[in-house]
Amino acid sequence: MTNRSPDALDTNSEPKRGGSFIPDGRAENADSSRKMAMDRYKTKPLDGITVLDFSSLLPGPMCSLLLAESGAQVIKIERPGQGDEMRSYKPAAGRDSANFILLNRGKSSITLDLKSIEDRQRALSLIETADVLIEQFRPGVMARLGLSYESVREVNPRIIYCSISGYGQSGPARDLAAHDLNYMARSGLLSLTGDSSGNPNIPCALIADIAAGAYPAVMNILLAIQQRTRSGEGVWLDIAMGENLLPMIYWALGEGELTGRFPGISDALVTGGSARYQIYRTADDRFLSVAPIEERFWQNFCEVIDLPVAYRDDAVDPAQTQKAVARIISSKPLSNWLEAFMHKDVCVQVVHSVGEARQDPHFIHRGVFEHQIATDLGILSALPVPIASCFRDPPGTKDYPRR
Repeated sequence: MTNRSPDALDTNSEPKRGGSFIPDGRAENADSSRKMAMDRYKTKPLDGITVLDFSSLLPGPMCSLLLAESGAQVIKIERPGQGDEMRSYKPAAGRDSANFILLNRGKSSITLDLKSIEDRQRALSLIETADVLIEQFRPGVMARLGLSYESVREVNPRIIYCSISGYGQSGPARDLAAHDLNYMARSGLLSLTGDSSGNPNIPCALIADIAAGAYPAVMNILLAIQQRTRSGEGVWLDIAMGENLLPMIYWALGEGELTGRFPGISDALVTGGSARYQIYRTADDRFLSVAPIEERFWQNFCEVIDLPVAYRDDAVDPAQTQKAVARIISSKPLSNWLEAFMHKDVCVQVVHSVGEARQDPHFIHRGVFEHQIATDLGILSALPVPIASCFRDPPGTKDYPRR
């Protein structure tokens, strides 16, 4: 059994600059309200909570990262040799990938061979005093390893046992091999946006893993902790990514239920079927996201671009209105439109590259990238997480579990 510990480095000090990862610019003066909030919460919400994370790759580690950032002690359980597969991804910051480092800030790690009787007993010893267990194997694997919920509950009746899987612990699809793209396909989400040929688009984000896996896991773990304060007992949480995608297309489900017609590819208001919710190309090949859905925003937008009156009632011929707007936007460079839309209530935003987003003055002012991680090659900005600053440590540098 190997131990790896990510003891915090200068957690309460000002973030240090160094290495090649930190671009110029950061918030010199954070909001006073944010500073006051951090001073107020010296004790974090999950202080004293111990989490055993048997998962790898993305959903489980993202879930336990959010718990760690909220004060929980997270211990990763990794297999001998390679450990978490995410360690070997590219690019690498020394011995481990940037992906692994970002997802495991502030955690510790031990190596256990769960097929070994001795190491399985070590796992059970850890479980005796743990609050939360996260696993992400295919349904039935933990049972074959002697670590089913029933077995674990005998050792620790208060354990909150969170199983994250593609299709849940029951049902005809429970054992199917799948990844994020497959879950989105089965849920119907992929059928809603596509190219001009009618082919569905591959989304740029791993929506199922994060929004339908990690986030619901965190939500239900917190609910279970609250319930345990009343009942004194733990619970088995069955988190199924495939079905957790369905709330994200609530509008498509509602439309289909009510009208008998479900939306097709890019034919709905928020999927490309309206001039009011589109991405338009400028004369210098930049892009504007345009979303003046409400009438007051739409009228403001039409005035700024001087859209001919004949096209302003987009209900008459949505396609022709969209083409007219596209012609106008494509006639001038981005700089022209940035000036024209400045201080106008129109819901328009330039499409930034990730590099531009990283340097966005608003994000810098908000301190989004102030938290850091120590790596073999220097300091890396920590992954921004949706945890309020009042519930986290002040910005500082922490380690991650090394090999």
